[in-house]
Amino acid sequence: MKKLIYNYVNDDDLLRITNKIKEYEKLTAGEICVSIRERKSFLQWRKTVDELAKREFARLGIGKTRDKTGILIYMILKERQFYILTDSAINDKVTENTWHKIKDGMQEFFIKGMFAKGIIHGVEETGKVLAEHFPVKPDDTNEIPDEVIIN
Repeated sequence: MKKLIYNYVNDDDLLRITNKIKEYEKLTAGEICVSIRERKSFLQWRKTVDELAKREFARLGIGKTRDKTGILIYMILKERQFYILTDSAINDKVTENTWHKIKDGMQEFFIKGMFAKGIIHGVEETGKVLAEHFPVKPDDTNEIPDEVIIN
């Protein structure tokens, strides 16, 4: 059975997104994670995208980064929904409006059918914000895998 995700991106796109995460994480102490869920499970059908993003944030340990500088770009393909969730240190320095602007920019690409470009735009813009507020530290380690997570 062909996975739904391949209606939106191919393996090369997923590799480009992963490489973009690696590129921007070299500039910041922050951790960027992209998680794509194909559809809600039967038990999740009443949950909102932000509720599911919070569960995924916890499941992946993004909230356990040393400096509380993790960010999750979470998507549910079938429902055509996505959410950007940031950890407490980021929330202390960056306004919610910043994430709305990034989300709007991603949405513009999605509307045009450019799914991979939309995700890459989101990674680039979040990476720039993180690099500005949380520059890379000499003892920085990669705390969250950079590969796109597909559920």
